[in-house]
Amino acid sequence: MANPIHLIYFHGFQSHAHSVKGEQLKRYCQRYFPHVVLYLPDLNRPPQQVVEHIQCYMAQYPHHQFFCIGSSLGGFYANYIASLYALKAVLINPVVNPSQVFAQRIGLVHLPYKVTDTWSLQQQDLCFLDQMLTEIQFDHNETLVLLNTPDEVLDYQQAQQYYMQYSSRCTMVTMHYGYHVMDDFSDKIPMFMMFLLQCSTARKI
Repeated sequence: MANPIHLIYFHGFQSHAHSVKGEQLKRYCQRYFPHVVLYLPDLNRPPQQVVEHIQCYMAQYPHHQFFCIGSSLGGFYANYIASLYALKAVLINPVVNPSQVFAQRIGLVHLPYKVTDTWSLQQQDLCFLDQMLTEIQFDHNETLVLLNTPDEVLDYQQAQQYYMQYSSRCTMVTMHYGYHVMDDFSDKIPMFMMFLLQCSTARKI
């Protein structure tokens, strides 16, 4: 019997574990891929805690397979974890450089910035995100990147330029319609799952 498959969905900034995309993915997996364990973690916590939480979750299943899907800031987290463990990942309008985006959209003078009742974004979080960015590699992981233009939140060209550097490991699709939230996410789930599951090369940990 094949080892169980876990799909981790990383939600975006100021979203939550039961986001619209996460729930759409949950319903799809329940209907078409009941053997896939979908994990929807709450990422409203400092980045270091996010990474530690995901690593602890994965460590519980040392012989299982893992895949990542992430949207916006969740795309950055998904990319980092996929790089760390050589996993397949799907990134939806991903943030490339989070600390730069936060500096531009929030402003450093407004830190700490309250995100939820239990977490405020602080300067030390930006420093940790910068460290994560330097550690990302594309040596073994396979990545599907989906970009919408226009993107009213992020500069999609930054993601284009970044991921084009790794074209041998990344497949990038730029759609000239829609917005950052990707309203037609549910329509694209079959494509995500085909990419992730066909001829699976997911690394076992």
